[in-house]
Order: sequence, then structure tokens, then C-alpha cells
Amino acid sequence: MTNVLLAGLGGFVGAALRYLAGEATARWIAEQAFLWATLGVNVIGCFAIGLVAGFMDARGGVSPELRIFLVVGVLGGFTTYSAFGLEVVNLTRQARLGAALLHVGLHLIVGFAAVWIGWVLARNV
Repeated sequence: MTNVLLAGLGGFVGAALRYLAGEATARWIAEQAFLWATLGVNVIGCFAIGLVAGFMDARGGVSPELRIFLVVGVLGGFTTYSAFGLEVVNLTRQARLGAALLHVGLHLIVGFAAVWIGWVLARNV
């Protein structure tokens, strides 16, 4: 139960940061700010998860609770795209390039298809 609470608390922090990043972007860029905010959050999230995972792997001794709070909670609440990026990097580091490419392809194709199907269903119900 503690891990669930840590993930939830971190998720709150990450989601709040995500909202603030979107608001700040909207103030700077009026036209299509949501596109730039999403790109910015995804890039920042990917960079942050790389730093956090790299630091944790290199230094060791990081508690599972801190990993859950930061990686699953804060960064997961900020953007799940960072977790996707880390998974692809880890597959590549394991010399599983085919699996990495399949992972990317499935996320793009199946994800976009799911959005489209959901949109069509909502419009026709």
C-alpha cells in the first residue's frame, strides 16, 4: 500500500507540473500552444527520466520507494512518454533492436488507431 501512495503522491506532483508547463507555454506561444507544450513536456520528461535512471543505475543504493516516487509517480504523472522512451533505450542497450522497433511501431500504430476508434465510437453513440 505504501508503494501505491508513493506513486500517487508523485503522480500528483508530476501532473501538477505538467499543467503548469502547459500554462506557461500558452502564455509564451499563443497559436497551437498545446502542441508545443506536449512536445516540450515529452522532451523534458525523456531527458529527466534518462538522468534519473542513469543516476540510479550508476550510483546504486537508491531505494525502491524513491524509484517508485520519482520514476512511476513524478515522471509518470508528468508524461508517460518518458517511460516509453526509457523502455526503448533499455531494449536498445540490451541489443534487442527488433524489439525496440516493434515497441515503437506498436505504440504509434495501435495508439493512434485506439484514439481514432474511440473518437469514432463517441461520435456515433
